[in-house]
Amino acid sequence: MGAILTTATTNESKNSPEINLGDIPENCIALILSFLEPPEICKLARINRAFRSASSADFIWVSKLPSNYHLLATKLLLLVDDQKKLREKEIFASLCRPVSFDAGNKEAWVDKMSGGVCVSICSKRLTITGIDDRRYWNHIPSDESRFPTVAYLKQIWWVEVDGDVEFWFPAGTYTLSFKLRLGKLIKRNGRMACSTEDVHGWGVRPVEFKLTTGTGQRSVAKQFLKTTGNWEYHRVGDFTVNDSNTPTKVKFSLTQIDCTHTKGGLCIDSVLICPSSQVTQ
Repeated sequence: MGAILTTATTNESKNSPEINLGDIPENCIALILSFLEPPEICKLARINRAFRSASSADFIWVSKLPSNYHLLATKLLLLVDDQKKLREKEIFASLCRPVSFDAGNKEAWVDKMSGGVCVSICSKRLTITGIDDRRYWNHIPSDESRFPTVAYLKQIWWVEVDGDVEFWFPAGTYTLSFKLRLGKLIKRNGRMACSTEDVHGWGVRPVEFKLTTGTGQRSVAKQFLKTTGNWEYHRVGDFTVNDSNTPTKVKFSLTQIDCTHTKGGLCIDSVLICPSSQVTQ
């Protein structure tokens, strides 16, 4: 009896059609993919033609893009509906790559994991007191920055750095930070090393950081610069954006204006603005 049942079951299994991944309806695959992170979606798109086709569904990528992505695509990618039409997946891929603007002095990009928008402003776009006098400041080449050069302070009595940006940030809370380092990268004995010979004067008084927005938000932070040799992000403060379709103007500054002593050896790479949820506390 058992042998007969086993034989019947085996025969039934042989006669049943095999089901594979290619038989899953494309809309079901797309729905599943919409719950995954972009890198995972791209990996699964390599499985077969059905997965590849499903991964291009617009509704998947709309959920990964910033709420005002149409505006960002128009402003950053110079897309006009009548001239060029990209699928949402293509817009996502284009915005995840840093896009230069303001004559190459600023970059914006979408974080592929969170969908948040980040903006970086290079040191050349900042107003730095004494920057034109090479006795005090220089713009030096850098392979460590996303921009070609960083600003380097040899020695000065009065440090004052100002900047601003106007950008279409999606609604949310953002953190602004200065990327700084005490010490300059040089080649020594055939290897790159950080020289700290010019570093002095930062332990007497703290550096004051400020930010203000066009909507009246303000933040002030005072920090001593202590660590030498490594780039550090010095958090200035947070601001909130409510209107995604109106550009938000942000002004920021770094000052150390105690003229009782000189200070030097400071590298200024850039200013970074990114969603506060991405900032490590």
